[in-house]
Amino acid sequence: MSSESDAVVSDIIAKWCAGFAALDAAALSSLYSNNAFFFGSNPKLYRGRDGVADYFNGLPRWHRPSAVFSEVNMAQAGPDLINMGATISFDLGGERPDLVVKMSWVIIREDGDWKIVNHHASSKAPLI
Repeated sequence: MSSESDAVVSDIIAKWCAGFAALDAAALSSLYSNNAFFFGSNPKLYRGRDGVADYFNGLPRWHRPSAVFSEVNMAQAGPDLINMGATISFDLGGERPDLVVKMSWVIIREDGDWKIVNHHASSKAPLI
């Protein structure tokens, strides 16, 4: 892991958590590529920043939601490509049980800035 990839991923995670805590779809979607593929907590594939914004705008308006990343692993797969996998624990303000998911991101350098181009969330519990 390079110090650049560590800094890039740490910065995106911090911005992502802040955006999620505010349920700010515009702030969250700004972290994604125009060409993003996004699988969240439902089966639909959302595409691009508009799709990401639609996903976050469609979430319930929880009171004080938060997300905590752990077990963060990353690999700089090329000069403009970072692969990241982590566990995320969501606290949805006591309005439903906490949710723990596996998350993977592919992050690319796009127009001089780092953006998430692929986002995939899946169950932490074994499916098979």
